[in-house]
Amino acid sequence: MIEQVGFGLVAGCIVLAALLVARARSAIHGVLWLGVVLAATAVLYVMLQAPFMAGIQLLLYVGGVMTLMILGVMLTRHNKHEDALERKRPWLAGVLSLSMLGMLITAIQKTPEIPASETTSATIKDISRSLLAEHALSFEVLSLLLLATMIGAIVLLHRDRPSRLTEESP
Repeated sequence: MIEQVGFGLVAGCIVLAALLVARARSAIHGVLWLGVVLAATAVLYVMLQAPFMAGIQLLLYVGGVMTLMILGVMLTRHNKHEDALERKRPWLAGVLSLSMLGMLITAIQKTPEIPASETTSATIKDISRSLLAEHALSFEVLSLLLLATMIGAIVLLHRDRPSRLTEESP
């Protein structure tokens, strides 16, 4: 019973923080609320007795991705009073959100359950071997994507600034 109450509290915190991400008035506040969502997800992993997944969640998402997102927000210019999202058509966002929820519920209902006898327990050694051998290309592609994101943020930062060479020309 206490586990269910704790799970409900953490899940409620995740939902509330996710709503605050969507309603954030500034980009940095949205990123910080996203950090709360990701950290609370790690708490759920701990409650589900999956400490390895909790550690990965903390290291990769809370540590790595949040650092990159905060750096990206800091590298680009943002007006203090600008909205994180344009709020011209909130009904469209509601319709899209409900349709995504419907697709998620349908996918969960149509997914067949795997009998307990067919599941195998993977060790950390098996998981790490799989990640570094079979999925090495995925990690390399992800690193290129993150590099392209950082280069894009730097280009956006310097796009509107006049060059020093044009300022110093006679």
